[in-house]
Amino acid sequence: MSSSQTSPLQHHELLRISAIYRVAIALVLLGVFFSDIGEGSLGEHLPTLFVYTTASYALLNITWLFFLRQKAYQTNNSQIGVVLGCDILVFLLLIEASGGLNSGLGYLLLISCSIGAILLDRRLSAFFAAIASLGVISLQLFHLLSGSGSSRDIVSAGGLGLLMFVTVSAIQYLSERIHKANLRADQQSRQAAHLQRLAQQIIERMNTGVLVMGPSNKPELINRAATRLLGTQLASGETPNSELHRQIQSWRQQDENTSILFQAGNNDELQLNFAQLRHKSGNSTLIFVEDNRKLTEAAQKLKLASLGHLTASIAHEVRNPLSAINHAAQLLSESALLKDEDRHLIEIICRQSGRVNQIIENVMQLSRRRANSPEEHDLRNWLKQFLTDFNTANPQNNRIELDVPDRLIPANFDSAQLSQVITNLTDNALRHSEMETGQRYAAVHAYYNTEKGHSILDIKDNGSGIPYEFKNQVFEPFFTTDKAGSGLGLYIARELCEANRISLYHCQSEDNKSCFRLEFAHSIGVT
Repeated sequence: MSSSQTSPLQHHELLRISAIYRVAIALVLLGVFFSDIGEGSLGEHLPTLFVYTTASYALLNITWLFFLRQKAYQTNNSQIGVVLGCDILVFLLLIEASGGLNSGLGYLLLISCSIGAILLDRRLSAFFAAIASLGVISLQLFHLLSGSGSSRDIVSAGGLGLLMFVTVSAIQYLSERIHKANLRADQQSRQAAHLQRLAQQIIERMNTGVLVMGPSNKPELINRAATRLLGTQLASGETPNSELHRQIQSWRQQDENTSILFQAGNNDELQLNFAQLRHKSGNSTLIFVEDNRKLTEAAQKLKLASLGHLTASIAHEVRNPLSAINHAAQLLSESALLKDEDRHLIEIICRQSGRVNQIIENVMQLSRRRANSPEEHDLRNWLKQFLTDFNTANPQNNRIELDVPDRLIPANFDSAQLSQVITNLTDNALRHSEMETGQRYAAVHAYYNTEKGHSILDIKDNGSGIPYEFKNQVFEPFFTTDKAGSGLGLYIARELCEANRISLYHCQSEDNKSCFRLEFAHSIGVT
């Protein structure tokens, strides 16, 4: 593993350890020389050379250590090579001053070459091992030629050189294996981190709320949808007396019903689905939070889709004979021989034929509804223009109150389709207010809910409201409590809202009035 292969943290740590080792070995050699331990072994041949060389080596390594610390152990191969070359030169001088390899100082060369094999690449580490081997052999050859050595010393020098090459090669081999293992571990770690980030982003963007409650009832994970749906219940979820806490504790004790209905603080009915996450530190509880109203709407939508196709087919087939009946009744009404009773019956036929035809027109409108083209709007300005156009087209004694804030209300919708929806709902509000109070009244209130992150439009009236037993049927086709109604107005309104990603439902407003509420798709926010 070369310096280029070693990770920066590992490289810095090896440099620090090797620098401290050099300082320590120099001080140890000086201490052994001046003590009785090294008497007759270290510096025996040339004591002055031994002392000055060791002292210089200690001073050089202390300087090198301070240099590395100042540079935050940032260095290069050239600087490491210079230091390693100094090590080889110093140890050769110490071997000479101590009378040869019998002093045991040759093994210090082995340690220096091993450090070089870790810090440098294969070619440089082999080069310094060769320099050290040639230096030892040359030193022993000089002693042999000068008559102060023997051939046995040459063999010892050759054996030391061979040991250095073998050691350097073994360290290089092991370093490469370790490097490859580190690469695989690093790749697996990055892949695991990538998958973790990906999972977090998926969970965060899910429309289904995800909440993981730890053994100590502290949230371990929660996404935006759960925060939005639970609202204040989540803030109080850590307190033992909160409803959410009681539901979690009840499920942990029984572990039977994996799904329950939960009434949130904002009057939303939520469906909680529980699952247990087992781990050594204690079992956590995984909770999926969904808006039960939207789940019901989705099921209802699937049921009504097939009904819509069937109804459209029937309406198409009924339209032709109905036109014939209506036309025949109109021709019959032109006869001068009819009595007043007969004319009254013909009027009933024409009126009821017109009603059936209007129902068919509504059904056909659903079946051939154009694709929507949603755009970003400021709901305040759009509502002001809508009410101006509505009052112009309906010059009756209507009282419509508009309540909007001073700041932007962002909403994305198809203007023509929403206009049809609001017209239908406003007409309903005016009619039901008149039936209850004798005055055509409607209140239109729009605002941005920062807690839920979307815009809301309420259309309220002074009517008696929808009876509880009919609450879940008002959006079904052909359901009506008005004998003159077709029962398709609210159904068409919801269909148009669904096409624009708008949630339409009936509720009681904060001032206890009957209210149809439109919740628009999530917007970035209020500027």
